[in-house]
Amino acid sequence: MRLLLIRHGQTIDNVKGELGTLVPGPGLTALGRRQAEAIPGALATERIDAIAVSTMLRTQETAAPLAAARDLSPRVLDGLREIDAGDIQGRSDQEAIATYQRTIYAWWTDFAARIPGGESGTEFTERYDRAIAALFDEHPEGTVAVVSHGAAIRTWAAWNSVNIDAEFSRTHGLENTGVVVLEGGPVTGWRALSWQQTPLGGTALDDAAALDPTGEPVA
Repeated sequence: MRLLLIRHGQTIDNVKGELGTLVPGPGLTALGRRQAEAIPGALATERIDAIAVSTMLRTQETAAPLAAARDLSPRVLDGLREIDAGDIQGRSDQEAIATYQRTIYAWWTDFAARIPGGESGTEFTERYDRAIAALFDEHPEGTVAVVSHGAAIRTWAAWNSVNIDAEFSRTHGLENTGVVVLEGGPVTGWRALSWQQTPLGGTALDDAAALDPTGEPVA
């Protein structure tokens, strides 16, 4: 199976630098819509057999232009949503951002570590694994475009790729509509083929001024 793990387009949370993980959450900004509209052209040479999105509005709006271009109906899977920020939901201060990022990074050695009031590494990986396994069961030899979230993609892709280590996951961010490409399966394992940190439509669609905590490297 070939997985195209695409981060959603920009939201107001990304602009403000807030931890926004509540469902359904905000939709896309004007820039986010332009980022989404650029995806079909950027993926024109990719075979895509299915599209999956999370229960969060921003992934569904991001996937809409690609779904229309390929005449596909996205599958909505709750397991693909962002890592729950719990008690620090909605905050943008340095302490909250550091707590969120460092707890996730700590999962490399301690799956039991928990974001205050949010998820542990075990809880996150179990529900994301289930979502990916469901897609694999339906398209074991296919290519699936999964529109998900910054912290969720970075964490799951890094853990599950045999050729990515902890330091790579710490230092490599993922801007809005950046994409990580993996091949493999739940049993055989996954290999990362590419990690495009910048938007699929090119750097002209990046917003350097946005604080965007779930897309930035871990401090």
